[in-house]
Amino acid sequence: MEDLHFPWQIVAGFGGHIKATSTTLVIQKKGVTKEYPLSEVSHLLVAGGHNIHTSVISHLLRKGSMVSFFDADGTPLAVLRPFGFRPDEEMRALQMRSPGHKAALEIVTSSIKSRLMMIEKAGEEVGKTLFYEGEGELFCNMLDDAEYLIKMAELRRIQKLTADMYYEIMSRSISPVHGFKRRTKRPHNDPVNSMLSIGYSMLFGNCFLPLTGANLDLDIGILREGERSLVMDLIDPLKSRMIDSVVFSIAREYLSPGDYETGTKRCHLNDSLMDILTEALHKSIIQKEIEKNVLSYRDFLSKGQNFMMSY
Repeated sequence: MEDLHFPWQIVAGFGGHIKATSTTLVIQKKGVTKEYPLSEVSHLLVAGGHNIHTSVISHLLRKGSMVSFFDADGTPLAVLRPFGFRPDEEMRALQMRSPGHKAALEIVTSSIKSRLMMIEKAGEEVGKTLFYEGEGELFCNMLDDAEYLIKMAELRRIQKLTADMYYEIMSRSISPVHGFKRRTKRPHNDPVNSMLSIGYSMLFGNCFLPLTGANLDLDIGILREGERSLVMDLIDPLKSRMIDSVVFSIAREYLSPGDYETGTKRCHLNDSLMDILTEALHKSIIQKEIEKNVLSYRDFLSKGQNFMMSY
């Protein structure tokens, strides 16, 4: 990946030490020290438990930068900004005025392409095609037709249709003994849906932070509407590679009925399975790619540049 400059800086996890001089932000974590010019940090995002010197806050605020605090899971806690400084209001106005069709089309086509790639990869791993007759052609036709759809409702329709088809097709790559047939709403009664939800929640939190750093309103979505809709839109094309690849690989290669318990209300994953899942997800979720997509969307709004999703 090309070396991009992100105007925000994220410190996540636990045990970091954050200091600052009048010119430099210093972050020490796990024995590694990194330094960043304060002039290049417009927003510091602190998630989890860390030691932060008050000099960090005072130096950043003096230079017109913001500091935001989050729980370890990405839940927002507070934002500190210089008095009278509201760049989020400017960005919100751009979001409200932006013609959403171009960005929505990029989300839809990237999502379809990523799902097609995952279906093909899973088919290679199990040694058979996962498509039933006509399904692959239907997927490709919807991808080709997307650029000719002018209504947002039509784009939302094929986004939902291809997502529903995708999960049903992917279910053919794993043993039916685990009870996964399609994507369901919580609470889940099978381990695969449970693992997918855990992964998507992690991806959600990883995307939440840079969106806040870019001063974007998370409730003004591209395809979706409502609370946190922008986060849900931007993680859609990333789900297949960063989450689904891990979950379905575990389901094929490792998962056994002894790894979970299914009851009348929900499925419980045991600690060993949870450890394997979370360790693999921490490796597969690539933060810089998420941030690259956020930066692309911000520049699409503020600079009129092309919006391109990395998936």
